[in-house]
Amino acid sequence: MRYHAYELAHAYISPMRFGVQALHSMAESPLNPFSYTPVGKALSAGCEVFENITRRYGKPDFNIDTMKVGGRTCAVSEHNVLEKPFCRLKYFKRDLQRPGRKDDPTVLIVAPMSGHYATLLRGTVQAMLPDHEVYITDWIDARQVPLSQGNFDLDDFIDYVIEFVDFLGPDTHIIGVCQPSVPVLAAVALMAKRGDPCQPASMTLMGGPIDTRRNPTVVNKLAEEKPIEWFESQVISSVPFPNPGYMRRVYPGFMQLTGFMTMNLDRHVNAHWDLFSNLVKGDQDSVTKHQEFYEEYLAVMDLTAEFF
Repeated sequence: MRYHAYELAHAYISPMRFGVQALHSMAESPLNPFSYTPVGKALSAGCEVFENITRRYGKPDFNIDTMKVGGRTCAVSEHNVLEKPFCRLKYFKRDLQRPGRKDDPTVLIVAPMSGHYATLLRGTVQAMLPDHEVYITDWIDARQVPLSQGNFDLDDFIDYVIEFVDFLGPDTHIIGVCQPSVPVLAAVALMAKRGDPCQPASMTLMGGPIDTRRNPTVVNKLAEEKPIEWFESQVISSVPFPNPGYMRRVYPGFMQLTGFMTMNLDRHVNAHWDLFSNLVKGDQDSVTKHQEFYEEYLAVMDLTAEFF
């Protein structure tokens, strides 16, 4: 019912959004003398803040078209080289045009599947591109995956990692960022145990706790205090019609986002108040930085119930 209530709220507020957008266009029009007054600027800023906090944010793009290598600009293009029901293996092809260059090492970046999209690691990809053949796991929103594609749990995550490494071949380096640290460690251990010729040349785990009993966070403590049935009853919902994943049981992205934001609610409230102030002042650089951050932060995906 929570998911249906969320969808209903979006539908209910849509007419209001259209009205505010029309008011915004009128309030900021250069042909409107009122737009140059303090009241007009405040009205325009308020409309834009309202649009920002009520919009549903879609999946961001990586937008990596070029890179710098040795002072030269090279083109970069994205390619999905392997597609699974819940993930695409994305490759960033570099147009180096440098004869005689030795092959750069291949690196697989395993992005978190914990609410945000793989684009959160855009900076990591950009930093590694000049010296590596870069691949990344581009996880798919469970809301977009039909029930006919089956379930996806922790074992499937591990299987995906193994399949991707086997696909890339020997001498692949693997990096697990945050949440994937445990499944990446499990995948590499399984490959080593069975003597897989494609087991990674190196494994790097970044910011992901292997033993959550060490330095426990608020989230760790909550997980210990509540039985698994409590989480199932409180956060699991079914995807409503007409989404492709209709009837799939998921941990909805909007509930994850609510949890993220309530942990630092004052910070987010102040950030949007600053946005309003900067819009009124015309500080476009600060406005752009705010919007770039929140377009990424507010874009969230559903996780399958069994994985959660």
